[in-house]
This record gives sequence, C-alpha cells and structure tokens, in this order.
Amino acid sequence: MAAESMRLAVVDMGTVTTRLLVADVGADGVREVVRRSQITHLGDGWTASGRLAPDAVGRVADTVARYAEEARALGAAQVVALATSAARDADNADDLARALSPLGVSFQVISGDREAALTFAGAAYEMGGEGTLVVDVGGGSTELVLGSGRAIDGTLRIEAARSVDVGSKRVTEMFLASDPPSAHEMQAALAYVADELRPFFAALPQRPRRMISVAGTATSLAAIDMALDPYDPERVHGYLLTGAAVADARERLASMTLQERKQVVGLEPDRASVIVAGTLILETALALSGLDSTLVSEHDILYGAALDLYASHRAHAAGIRDERG
Repeated sequence: MAAESMRLAVVDMGTVTTRLLVADVGADGVREVVRRSQITHLGDGWTASGRLAPDAVGRVADTVARYAEEARALGAAQVVALATSAARDADNADDLARALSPLGVSFQVISGDREAALTFAGAAYEMGGEGTLVVDVGGGSTELVLGSGRAIDGTLRIEAARSVDVGSKRVTEMFLASDPPSAHEMQAALAYVADELRPFFAALPQRPRRMISVAGTATSLAAIDMALDPYDPERVHGYLLTGAAVADARERLASMTLQERKQVVGLEPDRASVIVAGTLILETALALSGLDSTLVSEHDILYGAALDLYASHRAHAAGIRDERG
C-alpha cells in the first residue's frame, strides 16, 4: 500500500449477518487485513412485529464488541458500524444505537439509496465495466444498481439504483412457513418478488451487459455449486454462476427440510433457514435482467464503505490544509 494509506474498519450489521472488514485503504486500493462474518439474525421476527427483538440486538452488540476490540488491536484508526434494512425499517432502531454506544464505534443507519451506492462501489471495485448490474440480496432488502466504471480507478458512474424491500428473511417470514415450503407458498413468494423487482428493470433504457452478485445468497450458491468444504473466498470471488445452476439450487433446496438444508455442502448451516427465499430472489433478478449468468463477488458494501471512509478522511485533511494556507 502507498505511504498515505489508512487502516480502517467497517462493520456491516445486516438483517441476517454481521460482518467486519479491517483494511489498509489508500489511493492505490484496498488491502484486506482481516475479514469476519457471523450470522446474527438481527431481523428475527421483525417482518411481523416491526421491531428488533432484544435477543437479536444483544447478539449483534456482542458481535460488534468483539469486532471493535479486534479492529483496534490491529491498529484501525476508526471503526464504523453500518446498519441496513432491518434497523432502517424497525420502530426501535434506537435500541441498537444504545446497545452500541458504549463500544466507541461510529454508528450509522444508512438509507436504501446509500446502501445501493456503497454496494455498487464495492462490487465494481475491480470487476466493473459498461452496463454493469450489481445485485445485493440482503435479508431485508435487495439493492439493484446499474452503472459503469471501476471504483479503483475513479471512473465509477451510477445510472440507476433502487433498494427494494425484498430480502431473504423478509420473504421467508412473509411466505415460506412450511418445512419444506409448499408449492403454493413458493408460487406466492415468486409472484411477490417478481412484482416488487420488475419496476426497476422495466425503467432501464437498455438491458444490462453483465451482472455481479454480492452478499451471502450469491456466495453461498457459488460455494454449493463448487461443493466447497471448507469455504474458500478466493475461489468464490469471480465465480461465474449460471442461471441454470441457480434454478437447480432453488429446486433442490426448496425440496429439503431445514435440517436437510443444514447438511448441504457449501452452505453455512445458520443460513439454511433463508437460503430458499434468497435463491428465489436472485433467480428472479437474473431472469428480469435478460442475462443467463452472474459473476459472484466477495467485494461488496464493506469495500464500498471503506473506500468512502478513506475519501472522507482525505477530504477532511485537505480542508484543514486549506484553512491553514
């Protein structure tokens, strides 16, 4: 890394997973130091109640505490914790803020548009190009962003972005009550997901040229397709996942009980409860895009947020220099 790089830490508190990236970030890019992931299910029961459950808040706060301690031990200059769909939509997001306040992290509940922009910046860090569609299937929402360029060389341009309230946990809690899901439940879920995602694609002036998928559903499907045990992020990053493979996975996973899905090679057991809905969402997005495959990226909102945080520090330092003359 260049001499002016900074060691920064970003925590992503999603509806299903809480993740950490500690990285050296500079003008020449991002170099990972540590990356962690823990399924914490912040959104447990939130679809029906509209509130974050105390146990879920406690799980996330405990995980963030461990992450913050590790990040500081590694010399991170700042730890930023971002909350997305579940906290954004919950009536009691302040409970999460209070639980995190003693930890000394910079806590932010980000908007759907902000989440989409940061996700695109991370996914297009190296893989970007003209007509790139980035799809992030989260637990509470799905971010759809069309753009071009790459974050690493400053040519990034976003042309259309939308955060849709369709996520793996939200759809599971709304529709998939049976174990395994019934055909009727799957049909109802598919109709809902398609209706919610279709307006974004209908408004695009032209079809995307390529699709990049990020986050746990996509990386899990890549790992399942390769039968990875243990999980290998280097093999997952850049993996070409075909539409046929996604459809096959959805059919296979939906035919299993929860306990059977927990035994699937490549699937983290704690993600088994939401993987069917996540796969259905990704399959629908791919079909609506008119493409027959998607690249899978390990670079997502964590990378985008780290790059954004570095840019903010640089701008602040430049402002101070200007004031001093």
